Amino acid sequence: MDRIWDFSSVFASRELLLVGLGNTVKLGVTCLVIGLTAGLFVGAARYSRNRLVNWPASAFVEVFRNTPALVQIMWFFFAFPIISPFNIDAFTAAALALSLNATAFCAEIYRGGIQSIERGQWDAAKAIGMSYSQQMRRIILPQAITRMVPAFMNRAVELMKMTSLASVIAFGELMHQGKAIATYNFNPIETFTVVALIFFVLIYPLALGVLRFEARLGRSQ
Repeated sequence: MDRIWDFSSVFASRELLLVGLGNTVKLGVTCLVIGLTAGLFVGAARYSRNRLVNWPASAFVEVFRNTPALVQIMWFFFAFPIISPFNIDAFTAAALALSLNATAFCAEIYRGGIQSIERGQWDAAKAIGMSYSQQMRRIILPQAITRMVPAFMNRAVELMKMTSLASVIAFGELMHQGKAIATYNFNPIETFTVVALIFFVLIYPLALGVLRFEARLGRSQ
């Protein structure tokens, strides 16, 4: 069956797509910053030998790593307002779900990076009288961060793609805007092709950065 591709209606709605792109970037960057920051504390707690610290952190990580992000988004949008004293909008629900999801995965990256540092480094820092927090801040984390960067960049790539899940709660990110355009103009092939290309242009530089950093890291070792 021959089909004439007509992108004119998609280009006519470019302002909607630009708004969606801005919301996608806003959501992705917000969740990544929160995930990287909170993940450090959760990852350190996971590495701790104190059960009062380790067990809650482990429970948090396992819950958010082993439940679908889509379910988490819908839970925060539909269920969380029922048990909380305030309502939340679509952006807040999506940001909460994806930020906590990112925190759980980043925590495991931090934990793995910390565990990759040889035990002798800890022993040497302890021998000169450093406290646990000083060991982490001055000796362990500076070495571990370099090893974690590729994993964090991969997480950023995944997170940017996961922002499209927020369309199910009508947050106006790129996918939601594309669905609105396709429904109005009856042109799903053209619209979602353009949406896919925008995501590719947005995400590919991150993926390319991962490959280049890994290659540079491999040459330096």
